[in-house]
Amino acid sequence: MASRRIRVVGVASGYGAGIPECQDGSEVLRALHFLDDLAGADGGLAWDEALRLAPPVPDDAVEAVRRIALALAERVAAHRAAGDFPLVIGGDHSCAIGTWSGMRRSLEAGRRLGLVWVDAHMDSHTLESSPSHNVHGMPLACLLGHGDPRLTGIDPAGAKLLPADVCLIGVRSFEAAEAALLRELGVRVYFMDEVRRRGLPEVFGEALQRVARDTAGYGISIDLDALDPAEGPGVGTPVGGGLARAELAAALALADGDERLLALEIVEYNPYRDEGFVTARAIHDLCRSLIEI
Repeated sequence: MASRRIRVVGVASGYGAGIPECQDGSEVLRALHFLDDLAGADGGLAWDEALRLAPPVPDDAVEAVRRIALALAERVAAHRAAGDFPLVIGGDHSCAIGTWSGMRRSLEAGRRLGLVWVDAHMDSHTLESSPSHNVHGMPLACLLGHGDPRLTGIDPAGAKLLPADVCLIGVRSFEAAEAALLRELGVRVYFMDEVRRRGLPEVFGEALQRVARDTAGYGISIDLDALDPAEGPGVGTPVGGGLARAELAAALALADGDERLLALEIVEYNPYRDEGFVTARAIHDLCRSLIEI
């Protein structure tokens, strides 16, 4: 992405999670200068002021998520219009509703958006199917047009993604209802056992081909719980048996320099669980794999 300036958008939102600590993740990364060396990339790197809701924050989590998603969608669309590359640092994964709504809005009418979703979970519940009712378990369903109308109605209203243009990688913790929805829609899911059997490079390369094939471009959304807890302890919902930092960074490098890559999102960083800042260093390595130094 040598010709595109990188704009880092921190999202101070934990409204979609059961615990709020990940709302401070982007500001910790910025304050401790974990991404500073990436500013040497061609085109530069600059941090935006972090997105946060002004008080009073709604008691209703869906409404809080809606409001911050609206602001994030505007920010992402504006950066895209300016020719910049948005690097969104969450916040819980509900911020994906804003990130990819904004990216879809920035495309010409009728053009499709692809998305690679790297996550231990499916994040494809609705309020009716979710055991916890936490919105960070719902963003992919919302982007596919299923869920609370307050979230699916964010401009452009309805589905932002077609099932054929979405791939999930690294899934190993999910409920039957969300798996049934994705199966019914025909979304390609690379479960962790397939990743281990075939190898992440082959799986990731295949996923990139799928999401880029019929679209105007694609994004990558990474929930840090895709990493094994030994490699990334600073997350909201750790799940054993995950990816190693080095193998995910190497896979991401397959998209390095691809002009069809429109944005990168990294979410669910909980700095209060990140002993020795292991996860912060992982975020650095994942970003660096896509940014030419």
